[in-house]
Amino acid sequence: MVRKPAKMYRAISKRAYTRREYMGGVPGSKVVQFDMGNTKEQFPVEVSILAEEACQIQNKALEAARMGVNRKLQKDIGRMNYHFKLRTFPHQVLRENKQATGAGADRVSEGMRMAFGKAVGTAARVHPQQKVFTIYTTEAYAEKAKAALRSAGYKLPTPTRIVVEKSKSAQI
Repeated sequence: MVRKPAKMYRAISKRAYTRREYMGGVPGSKVVQFDMGNTKEQFPVEVSILAEEACQIQNKALEAARMGVNRKLQKDIGRMNYHFKLRTFPHQVLRENKQATGAGADRVSEGMRMAFGKAVGTAARVHPQQKVFTIYTTEAYAEKAKAALRSAGYKLPTPTRIVVEKSKSAQI
């Protein structure tokens, strides 16, 4: 079977499909961690990447962006100087109606129109101006955190914006 392009799952088109207890065989999420770095300390600066448009981000894209940012932060800043948080969870189950490919496939795969399909993966539904990733750090490392998030924005299927603000948790 052919892997479908990611742009097929980017748009939010149907109702939410998230109740896993009613479906069998949903592939697990590829996202390994949601909190990285120094989770114990409070940091004064919050650098976040926001999604500009509503879309669905596949768990593969979230994991690829997370790995790239975390690796860059560990190399440039050091593990004890940041707290990196993934702020979305891939709840939405993606479905695909499998089609035959190859010679003579047009005769074989004349199936139903708008068929329900089988679960092939998961995605996170993101609203406009929603934070996807957040890095808590000090003012000295804010520019390096911005550079790391900028590289993550290229892996996401929506236009993104980076926002730097004072951390609310550090003010308490």
